[in-house]
Amino acid sequence: MAIRFATVFPVLSKLHNHNNQIRGNRRLILGFGVSIFAQFVAMADRGVGGKSFLVSARKQQDVSPVEQALNNMEWPDQFPFRDEDFQRFDESADSVFYDSPRFVTHIDDPAIAALTRYYSKVFPPSNTAGISLLDLCSSWVSHFPAGYNQDKIVGMGMNEEELKRNPVLTEYIVQDLNINPKLPFEDNSFDVITNVVSVDYLNKPLDVFKEMCRILKPGGLAVMSFSNRCFFTKAISIWTSTSDADHAIIVGSYFHYAGGFEPPQAVDISPNPGRSDPMYIVYSRKVNTA
Repeated sequence: MAIRFATVFPVLSKLHNHNNQIRGNRRLILGFGVSIFAQFVAMADRGVGGKSFLVSARKQQDVSPVEQALNNMEWPDQFPFRDEDFQRFDESADSVFYDSPRFVTHIDDPAIAALTRYYSKVFPPSNTAGISLLDLCSSWVSHFPAGYNQDKIVGMGMNEEELKRNPVLTEYIVQDLNINPKLPFEDNSFDVITNVVSVDYLNKPLDVFKEMCRILKPGGLAVMSFSNRCFFTKAISIWTSTSDADHAIIVGSYFHYAGGFEPPQAVDISPNPGRSDPMYIVYSRKVNTA
């Protein structure tokens, strides 16, 4: 059974329909302590809309809500978010916020290890001729598998000192995607694009995802990873008001509405649920037109 966006995201659907009263109270409603995804599960329990996909899915107790979030999704015709959803508590210049290098990791060691294992499964083999990777919102570490090499691994980030310290990069670019989302690369340039726990900071995500599609080779892979940790004041409003499963839908919507991508998929790679940082992936491939 297809899952309609309006059912999973009832509040945002009302936003899309210009409900001014709900628009004015968006943060209160979305931040009320009940996940929108959980509301959908509750609706399924009450029999709303007939037999729900989630009714059968919930029987599998080991299935993460994040992994279910994008299954059989039916998206509305138009992008359902508004400019206010991408505002941040701190709208000061990001260049100032990231001016001093932070040689720290933003997720714990088990989550890092889980991400690295995932990369080892989906990346092209190390030292493959003609392979190029781009790490967006990069830093001093990319969490790639140990010893991983390609002729071209580009990092794009906000702090040059951090990027200089990243041993996997063959080159780097300092650029603020929230000011200039245009990626300075030729069409069909990269086989893989990664982004680690930073998709929640993008205030022009559709522009960035359209650019990602442009520069990926046909069949190229884009991997967006996120956890439940962030610089709260710099994360976009819709992110800080919603749950992990909702975040998967938000990122999935970026792929969908950017166009040119296969239907996005979500994966929960959390190594120790409830005992260490969660780790989630939303990924897609550029449609192969060949």
